[in-house]
Amino acid sequence: MNKMMKDETNRVTFKNGVKCYAFGSFDDIIGYVSDRKGILVAINAEKILHATEQTRSIINRNIGYSDGVGAVMALKKHGRMDALKMPGCELWLKIVEKLSPKGKSFYLVGGKQEVIDETVEKLRKEFEGIQIVGYRNGYIKTDDEKQKLIEDIAEKKPDVVFVAMGSPKQELLMEEMIERHPAIYQGLGGSFDVYTGHVDRAPKWWVDHNLEFAYRLLKQPSRIKRQIHLVRFLAMVELGKI
Repeated sequence: MNKMMKDETNRVTFKNGVKCYAFGSFDDIIGYVSDRKGILVAINAEKILHATEQTRSIINRNIGYSDGVGAVMALKKHGRMDALKMPGCELWLKIVEKLSPKGKSFYLVGGKQEVIDETVEKLRKEFEGIQIVGYRNGYIKTDDEKQKLIEDIAEKKPDVVFVAMGSPKQELLMEEMIERHPAIYQGLGGSFDVYTGHVDRAPKWWVDHNLEFAYRLLKQPSRIKRQIHLVRFLAMVELGKI
């Protein structure tokens, strides 16, 4: 079986056309993207349910992975019982933990200046010897700024690039970056804020029991409209409509 065929057997196509890879461990996904290079795109229930032509295309031409419990349930409904939930805010640190000791280099983009500074400082404390070849905040206001960033990445040739700017902005930027410099790319949304303590994540018990969404709802009741969509999504999964 050639590489392309293996890739397709590891990817599920949902009924609305969104494609998601089914990985059984963090090591699996890190090994996969290390071999091929590419852009890791987090997929959750919302991204599947509310997929547009643009977001579906972005996911399908890159490496969509199951970031949330909804995506995992949908994969399992399609027979991929080995599918594992891999939150992006954990995956990027697993990538650092796995690849930094091998001498791989990193470039970070995103967040406010204070947040990116704190992120780099904390990484250097937690991962001794980590090679961070460049970083900057996520406020790219002009095309000239964007081109200078892409040129800097092409020049410094990092092995891994993390971009924390929110979707689909971060994915579109990474697609421009990867054209100039093939590497491992991952979009992180607000993960730098979580890592530095500017935004609280749900406590471990809630995360381990797949109840992170419920914790967020308790802390922020205004999210109820979004959670109703999650209930609708899960019902559609059970009825085989996803």
